[in-house]
Amino acid sequence: QGQLVESGGGLVQAGGFLRLSCAASGITFSMADNGWYRQAPGKQRELVAHISSGGSTNYADSVKGRFTISRDNAKNTVYLQMNSLKPEDTAVYYCNVKYLITEYWGQGTQVTVSS
Repeated sequence: QGQLVESGGGLVQAGGFLRLSCAASGITFSMADNGWYRQAPGKQRELVAHISSGGSTNYADSVKGRFTISRDNAKNTVYLQMNSLKPEDTAVYYCNVKYLITEYWGQGTQVTVSS
């Protein structure tokens, strides 16, 4: 069974940075599409960044120019580098991996940005 383990969340001041990691196991990672989603209290889960198996990326307008998604297929890991963090980035961040018709979710990691 596939499993995703996230790490890297925490508390940071506005303007700071964090790097989230998501390590996959039991998944054909190199052929999967990956994404980072977030959910703030009282809001719906939203897509933050996506990277295809071929390396194409796209971002939510709210994070363009500040966040970077990347992947290391040798390590079965996807990353989210978050710079210039804002209080409105505060949320639980979830890793997502899609391979064919199967979808996997991480357990979520809390990111809190103080003003």
